[in-house]
Amino acid sequence: MNVLIIGAGGFIGSHLSEEILKKHKDWQITAIDISSSKIKHLLPEKKFDFLEIDIVTNFNSLKDHIKRCDVIFPLAAIASPLVYVQDPLKVFELDFEANLKIVKSAVKYDKRVIFPSTSEVYGMCNDDEFEEDSSNCVTGPICKQRWIYSCSKQMLDRVIFAYGVRSGLRYTLFRPFNWIGPRLDDIYNENNGSSRVVSQFLSNIFHRKNINLVDGGAQVRCFTYISDGIDALMKILESNNVDKQIINIGNPNNKCSIKELAEKIVVFAKKYDKLKDSAEKISIIHTSSADYYGKSYQDVEARVPSIKNARALLGWNPIVDMDTLLLKTMDFYFKSAL
Repeated sequence: MNVLIIGAGGFIGSHLSEEILKKHKDWQITAIDISSSKIKHLLPEKKFDFLEIDIVTNFNSLKDHIKRCDVIFPLAAIASPLVYVQDPLKVFELDFEANLKIVKSAVKYDKRVIFPSTSEVYGMCNDDEFEEDSSNCVTGPICKQRWIYSCSKQMLDRVIFAYGVRSGLRYTLFRPFNWIGPRLDDIYNENNGSSRVVSQFLSNIFHRKNINLVDGGAQVRCFTYISDGIDALMKILESNNVDKQIINIGNPNNKCSIKELAEKIVVFAKKYDKLKDSAEKISIIHTSSADYYGKSYQDVEARVPSIKNARALLGWNPIVDMDTLLLKTMDFYFKSAL
């Protein structure tokens, strides 16, 4: 099989590439990204062909690779809340416009697509658990530019679904719920808001900065370790029974408020000799979303997945608990960095 991974140098793409190379020695990966920093260790692999291409400015360079592949993972996206509010058009140009071209090419050349939707498409849905085929997608007013990411992904979900009906596009939409693990973000970047929540808190401790709880940190999320997520993706990739399906990939057992998350991370940081002093000196403080992100931000109270589809279609269950997830991630960053 020839697997085209667009965004192979990112968090999910790097781990997915590793797993494919590990499990399927005869498969070929064509890896596309603007950086290879997270996949340097894979570049010598004979079955791993990396190409540095910016799909926003140079989409035509992708066409031949789409023609030759068997399946496409269009993983290239901006997934940083700070960018949603500071540069929403950049999010739209990559997350929607560039990926729409990939989807249309997949239709044209009859290629299978395994597309990363997002838990954010559910927006401010009030359901206790979000279900793929029944929960509403609820977003805020236009002035809250934070929702451009959710809307871009949701619109692509709808386009892909429609192509499946009209043109027979073979697709699976997967919705990650807060996947966490090594190589998630750059914790060495000191700018608050530059990372997703776990790596941002780790960065704060590393740089001896206080941890900011946006609007008090009451928001509830369900965190999933990257190995569980990749296990689900491999099951999708290897299955012939998940065409035209939408699948939540998350761990409802790892339900945790952002405040609880911050407190856990500070406690665990004290277990690392070279971080103990920093963890004891920083504070966990409250800040408003307007002060932290700007007036264009709006948040979600709770985001909990139903994983009935993943269990029924893939036989998948997440196994890594919350404490283990955090410690594995912190080991990667702090044991290698200090």
